[in-house]
Amino acid sequence: MPATRFDRAYYDRFYRDPRTRVASREETARLARFVCAYVGFLELPLRHVLDLGCGLGAWRDALAVCAPKARYTGVEYSEYLCDELGWEHGSVVDYHSDRAFDLVVCQGVLQYLGDRDAGRALHNLAGLCQGALFLEVLTRADWERNCDRRRTDGDVHLRTGRWYRTRLRPHFVNIGGGVFVHRGAGLRHFELETLDGGG
Repeated sequence: MPATRFDRAYYDRFYRDPRTRVASREETARLARFVCAYVGFLELPLRHVLDLGCGLGAWRDALAVCAPKARYTGVEYSEYLCDELGWEHGSVVDYHSDRAFDLVVCQGVLQYLGDRDAGRALHNLAGLCQGALFLEVLTRADWERNCDRRRTDGDVHLRTGRWYRTRLRPHFVNIGGGVFVHRGAGLRHFELETLDGGG
């Protein structure tokens, strides 16, 4: 995927213009409050948060309120946004850090990758995360039944939810709401709190 695709026009359409944006900052803030509350319930301290595909920084702003002690790292593939907002340039496929993160956020990114790179990205996410992953990806079923196509970029790779779950399962337990707990995190969750039986 050429980085030039994610230029000013892309972000104006899908993130800045209230008539065409996929979500508002208020909606992202509500989502961040949910994720913070859920991982707080699991007694996972949020010291370091990685946002891969951080865009305009809506998660950074929301986490400053609901997890003010967390150190935030924003990584973005768009060269335009890195120049504009000063993000660290990188890709979810091969971003490397010497630190593992308590929470990794990857929202609306993987559908832009082909199968091979999306698989590599999921493996990379498992290596970067030591606690919880929040993952949101547009799937084929979402495109067909759930999203507003006037506000959603359809020029993407649409895969099944099963495709993602199969690749996440060796590393993560799906605890619902787009939140996945790393199997090595040592966090307790009861069987009916999980969507895959917890095994």
